[in-house]
Amino acid sequence: MSDRELDDVLGFWTEQIDELTRRRDAADEMGGKENVARQHKAGRLTIRERIARITDADSFREIGTLAGTGEYDENHKLKTVTPSTYVAGSARIAGRPVAIGGEDFTVRGGTSFGAQRRKGGQGGYIEDLAHYYKIPLVNLIDGAGGTVTSAKRRGFVVFPGVDGFERSVELLGEVPVASAVLGTAAGGPAGRAILSHFSVMVDGTSQIFAAGPPVVKRSLGQTISKEDLGGPAVAVDKAGSIHNTAETEDDAFRQIKRFLSFMPQNVWELPPVLPSNDPMGRCEEELLSIVPERRTRPYDMKKLISLVVDRESGFEIRPSYGRAVITLLARLGGRPVGIIANNPKIYSGAMDADASRKQIHFMELCDTFHIPLVFLVDVPGFMVGLKAEQAEALREGMRAVYMAGQLSVPTLTLVIRKCYGMAGMATCNKNDIDLKLAWPSGEWGSLPVEGGVAAAFRREIEAAEDPKAREQELEAELRAFTSPFRTAEALAVEEIIDPRETRPILCEYIALAEGRLKTGLGLRAKAGVAP
Repeated sequence: MSDRELDDVLGFWTEQIDELTRRRDAADEMGGKENVARQHKAGRLTIRERIARITDADSFREIGTLAGTGEYDENHKLKTVTPSTYVAGSARIAGRPVAIGGEDFTVRGGTSFGAQRRKGGQGGYIEDLAHYYKIPLVNLIDGAGGTVTSAKRRGFVVFPGVDGFERSVELLGEVPVASAVLGTAAGGPAGRAILSHFSVMVDGTSQIFAAGPPVVKRSLGQTISKEDLGGPAVAVDKAGSIHNTAETEDDAFRQIKRFLSFMPQNVWELPPVLPSNDPMGRCEEELLSIVPERRTRPYDMKKLISLVVDRESGFEIRPSYGRAVITLLARLGGRPVGIIANNPKIYSGAMDADASRKQIHFMELCDTFHIPLVFLVDVPGFMVGLKAEQAEALREGMRAVYMAGQLSVPTLTLVIRKCYGMAGMATCNKNDIDLKLAWPSGEWGSLPVEGGVAAAFRREIEAAEDPKAREQELEAELRAFTSPFRTAEALAVEEIIDPRETRPILCEYIALAEGRLKTGLGLRAKAGVAP
């Protein structure tokens, strides 16, 4: 090649690389300095800062960096380019690959990017990446989805479902999906936040709703703020549509990392086992004083859990919703486990509709990703009364029973105190050899003796000279038959254990379950129509 030819080649490549650099620089600038400053003033990071904070250093490989809208001169030379409203790619979190993406609010408020192929959102490239490579998906949500102005650009309006949630739904059965709502989420982005295994929003800066205050005012005549419509007090505490609240964006990223640390990469793998310095044989004397002698007194179930699982391994999901049930991921001997525990401090542990919904979601999560379940049971039954019936406590409770009957993962039931009625049925899986254990404080049956005696012997009690005394006599007579040791004699409960033995026994059986878990890898079969 002659010097002239070489100069021509180098000149060509210099021009191309210069244009590539200009386009990359435009992408890095996002919506410009002014919009970036406005994002920071609102207490929110930019999407590129968010990705850098949650992923391992220098691990993010962007996809579609050059996607956007270019402006050209009369000679078709690039003048300026407006980047896409979505940033996406692959990265690593704790050394494990993930697909990650999120709206860039500094560009058109993070509204949908109308191109030949979407980078993110429902039907977007990032969901396909997670699907085809079978890696977790992390959504960093900060946008309102579609806008009515897109119809003007396109020349027509898109029929709902053309760019639908098909892949979003498919992913839920394949890989872990975690979403952080980091601004205002409405429309499609809000829908994707809901279609997640774990979601978190930031107190004070995040809201989520189907439609925002302007639409509410136009439709219903109601004037309401974004915070009152869809802040954490509504979305997390009351509706339960988002699982957890974070104090800051960094806290939200920490929670997502924590959640993913318990998850396998996909349903064809087992969850990761980590080294543990906490002895599996550790016995806690304090467990003997957890449950009060008086059967009606509450106690701290969370304290009980902390004494049993690997130290500082617990990660609670939905702590402020459905509080009659506690759901958390933890480790026993380094192995991931799902803990479902009744909370005697709330409704004495009775299951209301919210607690049932919470339990159902958690059971489905653990069953999908091959995480064994441990039930720590103290449930007097379903919540009763007019408000409970109006809130569908019975229906939601039976959905929990239905889901428990569909579990494929090893399940261990440990009765701490009460296990009564249909609510008790939602705490065990009778389809296999899954264990039912109990502390000596355990009691169970169709319903508690107190209420059962009043119903079964009503006429006899009313006819007695001293109805109250007769009722107490009958209760004492029948309570003798409720001893857990009598049930153990019939092997109707597999073992009564010393509370101090709880951790060693649970660790042993969770380790034993590993061989069974290996036989059930892959997609979970659909169980049929839930009630």
